[in-house]
Amino acid sequence: MESAAAEPFGVYVHWPFCLSKCPYCDFNSHVTARVDHGRWRAALKRELAHFHELAPERTVSSIFFGGGTPSLMEPETVAAVIDEIRRLWPWRNRVEISLEANPTSVEAEKFAAFREAGVNRVSLGIQALNDRDLAFLGRTHDAAQAREAIAVARDSFERMSFDLIYARPGQTVAAWKSELREALALAADHISLYQLTIEPETPFFARHAKGEIVLPEDENQAALYEATQEVLEAAGMPAYEVSNHARAGAECRHNLIYWRYHDYAGIGPGAHSRLRGTDCGGAPATRAIQTHRAPAIWLDRVEKSGHGLAASEPIDRTGRLTEMLMMGLRLAEGVERTRLEAEAGSDIETLLGRPLLADLEEAGYIEPVGARLAATLEGRQRLNAVIAALTARLPEPA
Repeated sequence: MESAAAEPFGVYVHWPFCLSKCPYCDFNSHVTARVDHGRWRAALKRELAHFHELAPERTVSSIFFGGGTPSLMEPETVAAVIDEIRRLWPWRNRVEISLEANPTSVEAEKFAAFREAGVNRVSLGIQALNDRDLAFLGRTHDAAQAREAIAVARDSFERMSFDLIYARPGQTVAAWKSELREALALAADHISLYQLTIEPETPFFARHAKGEIVLPEDENQAALYEATQEVLEAAGMPAYEVSNHARAGAECRHNLIYWRYHDYAGIGPGAHSRLRGTDCGGAPATRAIQTHRAPAIWLDRVEKSGHGLAASEPIDRTGRLTEMLMMGLRLAEGVERTRLEAEAGSDIETLLGRPLLADLEEAGYIEPVGARLAATLEGRQRLNAVIAALTARLPEPA
């Protein structure tokens, strides 16, 4: 397996603030009346320096501003963070720099400033293309604003993507296909399509428990998923990951770092990192790192200590194999055999068992194992069960 220094490396920057909290969202996002942008700019740069100490020998492949709503950041903050990353680490050619935005925070002049700062890809949180469902989802924009934001983004950046949520209450396959065709007419070369899930500790969870929100039955959800694959495949934008579709070469390079289980550093409140190194005995080791979720506590810790770390734990070999399977099998390409076997120290058949692999292949859930271990379309529909079956075969942690 390649050394960590030679592999792709991403930097994630979390901006935790939003104009309002969506009722389905369980991300680390917060609504606040005032943000001291100068303090936050300085703190983000300071935490970057700490992560450079943890991972000095890396070459940056991608940067991703997520949240929250990063388009609420001042463009000078985005520019300062990008410049600091450039100062700390060498860069690969054509680094992908993505920024998430909501239609209500889209202004042509601000997008021009983000582009000038170095952003070359934007991802818009559209979620629906009709006003009724946008209101149900608690979005603060309407469908007309969504279409206008897409047009501005296409004119402003080299690359653009947007998100939609499906399996909404009462949604039919015919209506979803119609919405997808409109989305494709608006899209450039990438689109993310997420099935609505009810997450604990969200307003939707309480309403769902009371019976106020009724999601489509499992059979209807499966039909909506299959319709999604059919329409996007026919349009030349197949799923390269469970929820993400792109034309060839237009995949989100930053997210591929996660799914291919490469290293990344995450700064800002509640950000996660995976950094490979060696343990005290010189053996390969990966650490799972997380910063404090609460923005005020994170900011205070960074200003006092140079970082907002809340946890830093080693991941043993079984944990690394589990994560590699959980992330990699989301991809249509699956997990590269050589990487999986290098991590395991054995061949796939010995690691996971020939009978199990044969059973999953016969059921139509995995492709015949060759250079890669990959789930079929049907397998990705049942990915939790497939992963559970495979990881149950992994050795107990030492």
